Amino acid sequence: MKVAVVGATGMVGTVMLKVLAERNFPVTELIPVASARSAGKQLEYNGKNYTVVTLEDAVKMNADVALFSAGGDTSLEWAPKFAEAGTTVVDNSSAWRMDPTKKLVVPEINGDVLTAEDKIIANPNCSTIQLVMALAPLHKKYKMKRLIVSTYQSVSGTGVAAVRQLENEQNGITDGEMAYNYPINRNAIPHCDIFMENGYTKEEMKLVKEPKKILGDDSFAVTATAVRIPTAGGHSEAVNVEFANDFDLAEVRAILEATPGVIVQDDLANNIYPMPALAHDKDEVFVGRIRRDESLPNTLNMWVVADNLRKGAATNTVQIAEYLISKGLLG
Repeated sequence: MKVAVVGATGMVGTVMLKVLAERNFPVTELIPVASARSAGKQLEYNGKNYTVVTLEDAVKMNADVALFSAGGDTSLEWAPKFAEAGTTVVDNSSAWRMDPTKKLVVPEINGDVLTAEDKIIANPNCSTIQLVMALAPLHKKYKMKRLIVSTYQSVSGTGVAAVRQLENEQNGITDGEMAYNYPINRNAIPHCDIFMENGYTKEEMKLVKEPKKILGDDSFAVTATAVRIPTAGGHSEAVNVEFANDFDLAEVRAILEATPGVIVQDDLANNIYPMPALAHDKDEVFVGRIRRDESLPNTLNMWVVADNLRKGAATNTVQIAEYLISKGLLG
């Protein structure tokens, strides 16, 4: 299979290449794609060197699938061009997520909505993916009424410049590049993405809108607060969910333990619960601190953690392509 990775030299693109190799994705020819300034550079994949090409050149190379992680503007301009050339695009930006003509997919949850006609497929926001992975099986059983989510997001979600800012501050370098308006080391910044007219950030509104589209259900209410914290990788979420029906905690744990891609870490006697450091470089979503909200009937609290560059981005993108292959919809 001829596979293009658009944004191959970026943070998520680099992880995509790693995930493709780890999962033995059937790559017969790799097309690493990046901006003009990176064109001509050599990139290693599975022991072989490949030359980075421009978007213009990549479109003409007739890839079977193109995995995009190069920003929304690039996706809006170039994804349709790849699609017109017959390439199936799986896009990791926010460009197509809420487009009613495009599918927003977490394969374990709603992969069955995909068809051979879907030439541009949207990968959800990193925080959304881990949230719906934990909530989808519970929603199916108990039906969500209202969801409150507060996120604790790593600097890697912002990009390389933010990781560099944190490292510089930790090393006492105060005149380095600033990705944020404030220092991030020993701080928490309640500002992920840009502010919208309603006072919420764009990141918070993704968490409000995307779960409804993925689950195919807009009957439940969602509100969110997104916070950037000084961790290098891995996003965490405090989730409070009110259900229409009551639940048994043992059954909740059993449902989550039986959910593919979810690992329950909830042994308080031994201080076992999810943390970003433990989720690093893993593809699963980790759930713990599972307990009743004693202030409201039929309401559950839990703590959800995942590696935002893997399941939150690169791995889910590759899994979509794997699903397409498994159903005979690609190649």
